Amino acid sequence: MKILVADDSNVSRHLLSSMVKKWGYDVVSASDGTQAWEVLRQPDAPRLAVLDWMMPGLTGPQVCEMVRQKGGDAYIYILLLTGRTQREDVIEGMTAGADDYVVKPFDQQELKVRLRAGRRIVELQDELLSAREALLKQATHDALTGLKNRARIREILADQMKTAQQAGSPLGVIMLDLDKFKQVNDVHGHAAGDLVLIAASQRVQNVLDESDAVGRYGGEEFLIVAPKAPDDLAALAERARAAIAAEPVPSGAALLTVTASLGYASYCPKVDAETLLRAADEALYRAKHQGRNRVEPGVLDGCTPP
Repeated sequence: MKILVADDSNVSRHLLSSMVKKWGYDVVSASDGTQAWEVLRQPDAPRLAVLDWMMPGLTGPQVCEMVRQKGGDAYIYILLLTGRTQREDVIEGMTAGADDYVVKPFDQQELKVRLRAGRRIVELQDELLSAREALLKQATHDALTGLKNRARIREILADQMKTAQQAGSPLGVIMLDLDKFKQVNDVHGHAAGDLVLIAASQRVQNVLDESDAVGRYGGEEFLIVAPKAPDDLAALAERARAAIAAEPVPSGAALLTVTASLGYASYCPKVDAETLLRAADEALYRAKHQGRNRVEPGVLDGCTPP
């Protein structure tokens, strides 16, 4: 773990740096408070910091205050080194945002133990952040394909519609359904069906632009939300269809042919999300009825897309 050692005394800084290196830390050093702040404000800043109280530029407590004001998810544990022993001084340092302090001249073992405690706190915080991110992903993504789930892709559609309404920008949706998917499950088993879903989701993602979003809408159905004009939306739907059908999906000794039917619809100010989705869904079923493995445009009565 990286640690910042900040002290304006060359001798003290080098001695302290050598000491913590022996304890297994990767040391970054600073010779004054301004340098310390420049290090700690970076995205990859050390997660532990040992700051001398009195330094040129910025004092240790001032650096503490600036770090806490900056905030961020990655917590930085700060230990102040000070010759001050008055109760008021300790309160001042802790109020500024320091997590702990050690009075100089300090005992090496005491410092080692206090840094170990700080390291545990940082590691526990990282574990909590990882758990939070995992829970967020579970709540917003489909466990099998890794795509956004139905609720999340609908939220994205709602946000994109607000943008389109305010800016008059283009927007469209594409409904995609894998053809004869039930036969895959019935003949080859659900494990094979899962492989097909995973492969299809990856192929669709590969043809999307950065501004597009795709989610698993339900079963073998996917929803793509794309801020595109009608011609570009139609071209995206065709790329997705071609990508899915490009090659079979291996499943054990079998090669499974996969195709999809797609319907798309472009937003205009007269429609809401449900009307837009319904138009794309009706177009999808027209594609099914007309032979599958094809793309059909949606029809919105009295609507001229932007």
